[in-house]
Amino acid sequence: MANEKEFKTINPATEQEIKTYKYMSQDQVNTSIENCHQAFLTWKTKSLEERAKIIKSVGENLKNHKDDLVELMTQEMGKLIKHSKQEVDLCAGICDWTAENAPKELKDEKRSLINGGSGTITYSPLGVIYGIQPWNFPSYQVIRYAIANLMAGNGVLLKHAESVTGTALLLEKIFKEAGLPEHLFSVLIINHDQSDKVIENDRVRGVTLTGSPDAGKVVAKKAGAELKKSVMELGSNDAYLVLEDADIEKAVKMCTQGRIYNNGEVCVAAKRFIVTEKIYEDFKEAFVKSMSGITYGDPTDKDSKMGPMARKDLREELHEQVEKSVKNGAEILCGGKLPEGTGYFYPSTVLANVKPGQPAYDDELFGPVASLIKARDTDDAISIANDSRFGLGGGIFTKDENKALEIAKKHFDTGMIFINSFGLAQPDMPFGGVKNSGYGREHGGFGVKEFVNAKSIMKLN
Repeated sequence: MANEKEFKTINPATEQEIKTYKYMSQDQVNTSIENCHQAFLTWKTKSLEERAKIIKSVGENLKNHKDDLVELMTQEMGKLIKHSKQEVDLCAGICDWTAENAPKELKDEKRSLINGGSGTITYSPLGVIYGIQPWNFPSYQVIRYAIANLMAGNGVLLKHAESVTGTALLLEKIFKEAGLPEHLFSVLIINHDQSDKVIENDRVRGVTLTGSPDAGKVVAKKAGAELKKSVMELGSNDAYLVLEDADIEKAVKMCTQGRIYNNGEVCVAAKRFIVTEKIYEDFKEAFVKSMSGITYGDPTDKDSKMGPMARKDLREELHEQVEKSVKNGAEILCGGKLPEGTGYFYPSTVLANVKPGQPAYDDELFGPVASLIKARDTDDAISIANDSRFGLGGGIFTKDENKALEIAKKHFDTGMIFINSFGLAQPDMPFGGVKNSGYGREHGGFGVKEFVNAKSIMKLN
């Protein structure tokens, strides 16, 4: 029987063990929370400029440790080396943008009161913010919430996915080396039962989770029961519309990239491809050819176009979703078979005849599987796109960008929309979704205000 007090991290490309870690005792957890709170009491008194200087230093230290982070992320979750490099660059960019712009977002606001007198609105930090983060972007997911909250003056606790514990600990080291006060950012190596107790701890004032809708419902319920603010960044089944006047060559290129980026394990990835019937056959032929050309292999090999899935159970779940979709009428146009050999690889796959009642239509397929859907026209495509319990991102391909903007603004029921492109996150634009994709926003000046007290200070005549 496995020792329930410890766990091992596994390289998904080789299936070899990387390292064994021990869970913290409850006393250690309680001490970490208290230490973080005490560090917060000093940190919150620092000026915005002082905080920004250290945030900037964190970004510089991320660059200093880029090679270490790149190697470790690829080893722990299987992303291509080039994608690991892009992730670290994004993280450093978030630090730079936050250091430069967040002080303006958080500065006091002065108002003249309608009944006479003056008012000041100040954004005061709440305290210790607890983050529960996934494995697919081991550094970015952490930086996304941690940097915003540290800039706001909060303390930060991290429960990372077990499979990327090494990355979590390296980030903790990077933060500390950059001059962040000790204990202000702390990694908790804990299990789910211990995590529940963290949420209940009186020192913890907010909870943020990036994960599945099921996990979000559980964590949001626990946070709500404690009357604690929460932010939920959850899954999605993003629709990309390819309208009849689209540039098919460009659409195929972007849609392929959008489906297989990061081994297809992206919440805001392109997943459902809704194509109007006038160009459906042409798009299908080109898209299947493109997806069929995606080879998988060693993620450290520069010639590999896709690495393995992060865990064995994730690959098994994805394949079950494909098989269930086929059983309910979907057709495999390429891929769809479990490969033999070492590593948790899964081929780039395209499913056609995708309809409601199939996982490929209804659920999130977190891997390199594309769902191809035919629409009668633009209105039908929009209707199909919104026929989802998710609402994180999406895309529109058309040569008429004014029409795309109109659709995006008035009809697309998601938090983010890309026009004639595929993207992940931008430091200067809000990130987040609606419906089962969660609530709250990060980036773009929005994240720094999620866990603050907008305090009214009034002097009346």
